[in-house]
Amino acid sequence: MHSDTAPSPWIVRWSHLVPHGATVLDLACGAGRHLRWFASRGATTLGIDRAPEAVATAQAFGAGLLADVEGAPWPLPGRRFDAVVVTNYLHRPLLPTIVEAVAPGGVLIYETFAQGQEAVGRPSRPDFLLAPGELMHACAGLHIVAYEDGWLDPPRRVQRIVARRAPADAAPAAPSLAETAPPYAGPLHPQG
Repeated sequence: MHSDTAPSPWIVRWSHLVPHGATVLDLACGAGRHLRWFASRGATTLGIDRAPEAVATAQAFGAGLLADVEGAPWPLPGRRFDAVVVTNYLHRPLLPTIVEAVAPGGVLIYETFAQGQEAVGRPSRPDFLLAPGELMHACAGLHIVAYEDGWLDPPRRVQRIVARRAPADAAPAAPSLAETAPPYAGPLHPQG
């Protein structure tokens, strides 16, 4: 079990893809657990949240930006980051913007709730639950490094992905996993 201040095990597992000195955007940063994690690894961090207390916390680990990304225009038009991190947050109209914010050679590390979560708790509204394969589809055009769709303990249903944008000087890439394989829909852990 992890606390609200410990970084997500998914983020920790894939943070080796984010080099020392990288720029990291944490969208809906909350209490700053991932900002703290990446700042301790030598990254330059920026946390965005609509809650003033979250932004104040973010500023302890880097920059913080108070913004309502659902009710106002995207506050960072044209800016790209070496890593974009999103956990426990979904606003579908922002998915293309989130993917676009990944710099050439950069990585997206995303984890949030999926359909099935409504059977065990919150969130339960369909607006906050990814459909099967939805996160993978949103990352079309990026190279899928890892993808999981299933149950975690304590019981919660999630989709999570790590996807990399090709470097600017790279040769055209082969089709990504999202373009060539059906999404994996098996459980991470059987629900019991």
